[in-house]
Amino acid sequence: MSDEDDLARAIAASLATLTGADPLQPASGQDDDELRRAIELSLNDKPSTQTREAAPASGSNQLSERARMEQDRLARLKRLRPDLHSSALASSKRARTDSGSDSDSEIRVIKPVPKQATSSAADAPKFWDGALRQTAVRHAHPRADGQPVFRLTDVLGDKSEIAFVVLSSYALDLPWIYQFFDPATPVILVMPPNPDGKAMFHYVLPNWIRASPPLNGGRGVMHVKLMLVLYRTGRLRVVVSTANLVDYDYRDIENSVWLQDIPRSTKPPKVPAQSKKKEKSPLEEDFPTTLCRTLESLKISRALELLLSDHPNLPIRTVNDLMTGWDWTKVTAILVPAMSGKHEGWPAVVKQGHPRLMAAIRCLGLEVNQRKGKKVLLGERLQLECQGSSIGQYSTQWFNEFFHSASGRSAEEYLDEPKGRRAKLPYPSIRVVYPSLRTVQQSVLGEPGGGTMFCRREQWSAPKFPRDHFHDSKSKAGRVLMHSKMVIGTITGLSNQVTVDLTNSDEEVEVEEEEYRGWAYVGSANFTTSAWGTISGSAFNPVLNVTNYELGVVIPLKSKQEADNVACFQRPPSKYQSSDLPWMQGESLLLAAAG
Repeated sequence: MSDEDDLARAIAASLATLTGADPLQPASGQDDDELRRAIELSLNDKPSTQTREAAPASGSNQLSERARMEQDRLARLKRLRPDLHSSALASSKRARTDSGSDSDSEIRVIKPVPKQATSSAADAPKFWDGALRQTAVRHAHPRADGQPVFRLTDVLGDKSEIAFVVLSSYALDLPWIYQFFDPATPVILVMPPNPDGKAMFHYVLPNWIRASPPLNGGRGVMHVKLMLVLYRTGRLRVVVSTANLVDYDYRDIENSVWLQDIPRSTKPPKVPAQSKKKEKSPLEEDFPTTLCRTLESLKISRALELLLSDHPNLPIRTVNDLMTGWDWTKVTAILVPAMSGKHEGWPAVVKQGHPRLMAAIRCLGLEVNQRKGKKVLLGERLQLECQGSSIGQYSTQWFNEFFHSASGRSAEEYLDEPKGRRAKLPYPSIRVVYPSLRTVQQSVLGEPGGGTMFCRREQWSAPKFPRDHFHDSKSKAGRVLMHSKMVIGTITGLSNQVTVDLTNSDEEVEVEEEEYRGWAYVGSANFTTSAWGTISGSAFNPVLNVTNYELGVVIPLKSKQEADNVACFQRPPSKYQSSDLPWMQGESLLLAAAG
């Protein structure tokens, strides 16, 4: 057995002494409490891997000292307490059940993937133009649709080639994810804060710093699933996904992963004179600018400062180095963050949540009834398919608010409408794509496999709840459930398009060749107000309130076939039958028995 195996198991034994009885649970939020309970249920049959929090150390020296003390302790454990070390080894060899659950009394350690089984840096595929794929699922292999998939080893690559990595996740299985990295690799791990919602930073393992952004009053969740992988060759891989850093999200439940490889810039960075600096319009903000702004909100800068005290040769010294040190010219996806907080004024509002989605759609030239010069094109129709794993508290007002942004139209127009008129608007053309009880029961894992998706009875039974907008979420891979979150927007009606010349009072009708336009969002955001935000105030001074931290990307769709290929669910989704109910795990006796 190698020293690396011994170290991994010793760290697991160390974690066993630090592990609390329950996973860290953020404070309750308005719409996503079902998601938190779902993940708690899914983790209850596993040992908790979340270390108890010590008071955050003040200063990098104290953090560094904690890491060194932990290394020394592990060495003493192996040298002086062979009984504990042997116990950890024996525990890791116990047979696991087919469902993947472990005894509550043991810390599960998975043997690291042998080096010969991993692809070399030269042989591993690169994705210079970006790629969006679903994750591999053991119960749907090969996929029914034959599409390629990502495994976590595909996403990360050869661990010996990784120089530095930033990981972000809502739920965490630390011993499991640890195996995918060399113990010497510096890692910043972004996780939810403690229930008090305060920002915090500390070492959780040698070379691993945890950073937690603040949550106002402890309300909401840090829900971002982001990876920044910097390789020794200089290449940067940006990963935006729907998967948490837990084994079942990469094994039993289907997720979505978008990634793109970014080469080092061959040009020296330009540093303009202070007087010549011109801030970009929020509608023109490019991918690296949005990424760095998001990293600042997630408190990566402070974690990076602390990590540099132990690792002075990191590939970056500030998050802004990502903008100047890499060539982003081939990135066509638009980054869409939603950072927790109250955002006031148009410059701040259009950088977050569904107004940021509006900006992304405009940047791609995909707004509905768009203007071309002095002409506006009419007669187009937008259809939204909003797929996810958690259902929110819906109203006609919020549906129309979101639909307005998804049309690429400024919320200024929406806020100009009187509140009374907005409240009376009917539900727009939005399909809510969520698994029915029947679909969950017919899946390979059945009801016990539905532990990370939620709809509550009180939501479904509410008098004005949009029940007739619900459509079944069925995977294209097979009889498996999905933790993906997607919005597919398709624009139709161009074959009978009406063009209005704004310079004249007369309308001229132009019949253009029929074409297909659309876009897809994929990321951490479920279709809820907590994830996308709610807008209020006036057209002069808008306010956007966002509860969660979320992140996704928007990509253009050029054909119906491309939309069908990109969507993780079967299109068109089937409308619920009159006898159908949504999956409500709180009413599942089988899931309760399994838990």
